[in-house]
Amino acid sequence: MTSSKTQSNSKLLLFGSLTAFGTYFCMYAFRKPFTVATFENLVFMGMDYKIILIITQVLGYAFSKFIGIKLISELPANKRLAYLLSMIGLAEVSLVLFGWIYAPYNIIFMFFNGLSLGMVWGVVFSYLEGRRFTDILGVALCSSFIVSSGAVKSVGLLVMNSWKVPEIWIPAATGALFLIPFFICAFFLNRMPPPTEEDEVLKSNRKAMTSDDRKKVLFRFRFPLLILIVFYVTLTALRDFRDNFSREIWDALGYQDNAAIYTISELPIAILVLLIMASMVFVKQNESAFKYYHYLLIVGASIVGLSSFFFQIGVISPLIWMILVGFGLYLCYVPLNGLFFDRMIATFRVNGNSGFLIYVVDAFGYSGSIGVLLFKNFGKGNISWLDFFINGTYLVAVSGVVLTMISLLYFSRIHKAINPHRAHFKIVEQ
Repeated sequence: MTSSKTQSNSKLLLFGSLTAFGTYFCMYAFRKPFTVATFENLVFMGMDYKIILIITQVLGYAFSKFIGIKLISELPANKRLAYLLSMIGLAEVSLVLFGWIYAPYNIIFMFFNGLSLGMVWGVVFSYLEGRRFTDILGVALCSSFIVSSGAVKSVGLLVMNSWKVPEIWIPAATGALFLIPFFICAFFLNRMPPPTEEDEVLKSNRKAMTSDDRKKVLFRFRFPLLILIVFYVTLTALRDFRDNFSREIWDALGYQDNAAIYTISELPIAILVLLIMASMVFVKQNESAFKYYHYLLIVGASIVGLSSFFFQIGVISPLIWMILVGFGLYLCYVPLNGLFFDRMIATFRVNGNSGFLIYVVDAFGYSGSIGVLLFKNFGKGNISWLDFFINGTYLVAVSGVVLTMISLLYFSRIHKAINPHRAHFKIVEQ
């Protein structure tokens, strides 16, 4: 009986990991390939055309996060697949119109592209949360955006160089290649069985939230959420900057026209983060796991700052530096995209779902990303992409360590107040 149950769990774990990974991997083909183009000598309203495109897409992405606070938290299970298919369809139509309409009048379609894609994450994660193996399933999902961003950029660069596709058509052409794979992965993901009774006992029941539910959660955790949002704003801004301007950063480091570098540099990051996060499944007590996720945020932020310091003094090479910075960023970014909040809900028995909390911090995170781009263009236009990025790593390091420690102390105090008979951040699993 035990062997049969273990085999069944293994199949579910493999099925969920592959389908979630594949679905979100394919989504990135509709979002990131345009960033491999430089759009040289194109300026609009006194701004670099590429910066405008990135800001416009992120603006749509951020706006969808605010919409998602309500829609994702209320999303019924029977509408997930319809949401996924319609979002990707609208995203590809936006990219076709982007290529068809002359610049700079095509900018608006990048907004609709971001608006279409911003809620895909919440829908996909809703299939995975509230399970005893959510840590592993979530890591498989998160590893997709670590690998996919570099991979689809490599595909986009190959489409441009090998097929001689004009820069303006790279996004639509790359997205078209991934339409059928996305539909296949989403179809199979939708066949994932719901959480079992055992899952609900271990992780608490996840349900669609009402307006009152959302207000209660925000009021109860208003201070720690504010702390995490401030850190997440800096974290998202730097991760997005590294992602969107990786072409410029790698060129400055001496890797011009090296299509493979985008994938090669991200693979070790994905593997290391996957192994570390997957190990959290062995931490059965939600309270302990929630505490350990705080430790990972502190370690990740420290790696980001220290690696830049060692790079600047010549101790490590540019390639190692980019890998270490990426590793530190994703060591922080991955937990805050679901796993951290999944354990938080289980620890404090929150009446709701992870999607709501994810979209609260995400909405402000991408708003911060827009602010950084505007600051780079208007406030620090004379500083190089590379130097601007290095300065950002130190900001993330300091804010990450300080704010995460405050969050840990505050959550520990809340937990101790709820469980006064326990001196430590740890209770018996219900």
